[in-house]
Amino acid sequence: MNKSSIPFGVWFLGLFLILLLVMVLNLSLGSVSIPFKITIQVLFGKEPETASWSYIILNYRLPKALTAIVVGGGLAVSGLLMQTLFRNPLAGPFVLGVSSGASLGAAFLLMGTSLFTGWTLFESINDISLAVAASLGSFTVLLVVVMVANRVRDTMTLLIIGLMFGSITAAVVSVLAYFSDAEQLQRFIFWSFGSVGGLSWSQLGILTLVVVFGLFFAIFSLKSLNAFLLGENYAKSLGIALRKSRFLIIAATGLIAGGITAFAGPIAFVGLAVPHLTRQFFNTMDHRILLPAVFVYGAILMLLCDTIAQLPTSAKVLPINAITSIIGAPVVIWLLLRKRKLFF
Repeated sequence: MNKSSIPFGVWFLGLFLILLLVMVLNLSLGSVSIPFKITIQVLFGKEPETASWSYIILNYRLPKALTAIVVGGGLAVSGLLMQTLFRNPLAGPFVLGVSSGASLGAAFLLMGTSLFTGWTLFESINDISLAVAASLGSFTVLLVVVMVANRVRDTMTLLIIGLMFGSITAAVVSVLAYFSDAEQLQRFIFWSFGSVGGLSWSQLGILTLVVVFGLFFAIFSLKSLNAFLLGENYAKSLGIALRKSRFLIIAATGLIAGGITAFAGPIAFVGLAVPHLTRQFFNTMDHRILLPAVFVYGAILMLLCDTIAQLPTSAKVLPINAITSIIGAPVVIWLLLRKRKLFF
């Protein structure tokens, strides 16, 4: 039986089982190794003999694992949206400058006092203020891009404008970094490494809510996404309102990618690589199937990357961005060499 003859329902069932398995593996491994069986028992409410194991799993590792699922799935979906909208296999969730905007907001908070003496956005810098500053930066750029999208008809022009916004914000961040001291620069660099750990349950709830709103817009755009695969003229012939559809897709990407970058920092290659991997396995271009599949694949990949990054049995933790890049970049290269024309 070949791959194409397997029902999609069976594929999704297998994916969810793999997701659960990888999640339990992620909860079991770390600086303190916890038996697989004990981890499952703790998740079902049974108290282990070692009380510290239950505390580690429920108060540290479980929020981190759920954050990895939301971050990985959200970035993968936003990458799918951008690749379809721009009909470009190398488009990622941050082509609109949303990530650069978040970096600019974080840079102003962490390094702005060096350039603007006595000026600061918040009286004290903590995880909440950093997330708020990054959110303000990403949504400011998103607002400008949306305004431009209402005036520009060509999506490729919009893509170029988004990249230019990214270049401008990157230049401002470089200026801030030049005038900052070593401590401020170090804090910004650590933020730019990306992390799915350290979020409280309340922060995770806010992030999940933002991503769910973005997914709602994406689901509402499924028909438009399928029509965009054959070009804007074909979509228009089907009665698709191009400006409205582009606005919804951009809003979905901005909410998802902006919210994730604000809370977890800029995380590379997940949004770029996962949609291609999903198309290889599911062999379909229907976004009604691709969108949920891409979310689950992204969640699995991010959990695996986080498991590797936390270096089991070691107290050291590698930057999650380094792991996603090491895994994601070869995947994209392999796909490009294997199939020169991925789609479109």
